[in-house]
Amino acid sequence: MVKLIIQIPCKNEEATLPLVVRELPKHIDGIDSIEYQVIDDGSTDRTSQVAKELWIHHIIRFKKNKWLWSAFREWVNNALKLWADILVNTDADNQYPSRYIADLVQPILEHRADMVIGNRNPTKEEKFSPLKRFFQRFGNKVVSNMVGETLPDSVSGFRAYSKDALIELNVTSKFSYVIDTIIQAYKKWIHIEWVPITTNPVTRESRLFTSMWQHMKRSASTIIRVYIMYEPFKIWLRASVPFLLVGWIEILRFVYYYFTVTWTGKIQSLIISSLIMQVWFLLIILGLIADLTAKNRFLIEENMKTLKEMKYEKK
Repeated sequence: MVKLIIQIPCKNEEATLPLVVRELPKHIDGIDSIEYQVIDDGSTDRTSQVAKELWIHHIIRFKKNKWLWSAFREWVNNALKLWADILVNTDADNQYPSRYIADLVQPILEHRADMVIGNRNPTKEEKFSPLKRFFQRFGNKVVSNMVGETLPDSVSGFRAYSKDALIELNVTSKFSYVIDTIIQAYKKWIHIEWVPITTNPVTRESRLFTSMWQHMKRSASTIIRVYIMYEPFKIWLRASVPFLLVGWIEILRFVYYYFTVTWTGKIQSLIISSLIMQVWFLLIILGLIADLTAKNRFLIEENMKTLKEMKYEKK
């Protein structure tokens, strides 16, 4: 028996929530049970009451706003407690058309993927401003270079997860979970597929950030932190390369004057090079320590995965 839970994170969405729920699928081939889950993230309006009036199966209400990164862990744990085999996340602002949910779950049902993402093709999305399309293209390229794959829409929140993917992923970012989890997924060899989608007209401005620059700043911080967790030695090694090059330049400068002119007065080159090479050596040591820490984190996550599998195993 395959159970699908469709979750809708909300914050003051009493106006648009009925629009979203009305379009949600009641039946999908290959799915035996479909349930809806609303996460009321500290709303000050009637969001929870509206969800009850719409006969939503599961309502999780936070008294204070926890933001998506914290709420993600809560709703994933609740979905696993409810024995969900597939979890689909959509938005309460009616951005993502619900008719694509069947397309999202199909690769999981066919065991081709454990994570499926709706691709809005943001670099060509006419509803986005030219500036936003530019930053989407730039952001996708940065994340693509980090994971070694071409990502068409790295910040799309319209996603389907298999139970295995939910058990594997652990959110560490305090801004948004979408970039965090997609980098994790590629680093953990979770197979991802992309489904082309369109979007509905915008009903309101984003509540995750107040400006494009704030979004860029927070996204860049998330990308760097998550990448460092999985590739620490590579980061420190690259940071040490300039010091290695400058150190050798100073050494070669001294050698050149020693054999061609005179080394008198050039001894400072050796002193400077020795100091710079010490910095290079310290960066390499820090890289090794960080790499060992990452290995330890990997072992801890493996233990967490085993505990989750035991906890959420169907009886």
